Amino acid sequence: MLNQRQRALGWALTVIVGIWVLAWAGYRYFDHLKVTAEKVKSYVESVDLSKLSGAARAKALQDLAEMLNRLSYEERQRLRLERTAGRWFDQMTEEEKGQFIEATMPTGFKQMITAFEELPEDKRKRTVDGAIRRLREQRERLATGDGGGQGTNESPISPELEAKVRSIGLKSFYSESSAQTKAELAPLLEELQRSMESGRAFRGR
Repeated sequence: MLNQRQRALGWALTVIVGIWVLAWAGYRYFDHLKVTAEKVKSYVESVDLSKLSGAARAKALQDLAEMLNRLSYEERQRLRLERTAGRWFDQMTEEEKGQFIEATMPTGFKQMITAFEELPEDKRKRTVDGAIRRLREQRERLATGDGGGQGTNESPISPELEAKVRSIGLKSFYSESSAQTKAELAPLLEELQRSMESGRAFRGR
């Protein structure tokens, strides 16, 4: 009887240890799959894009795009502030830049642009003002929080680009812009989409 209890206890301990090992292995596996801003930076720094060509270069660009798409909004903004992906972007051909921008823009952003253009002019203006203000505030938080440095009042997009967005219209300007301009416009587009999805753009003052 005692031996039976000992064997049962032994089996129970074995099962518990096995479950613990599997759980730990699963945690490590999924933690390895999780993409963070630090992993993206390490990837960009570990690969010399200028030395790649053909399928290897296309695969590297696709991998970077997929990693960026799996980041949170805040982490993407942090990498934009640090120009992490910009190190590669400057080395891309115009075709590669266009494909990369399309691959890394939020899902549904083109529909967002159409919906934005249908807003009354005063709401479009308030929505752009609010988006730029929130982007500036976020840049200040990132600048002071990540490195203990000084904040910045610098606009998230250039004054020239902001003026064109306001005067020409977002949809027309985006469709006519170069890949480089679209890359600069990306933070504003993403923040505008968040405003549209949250309903801020449809509220009054």
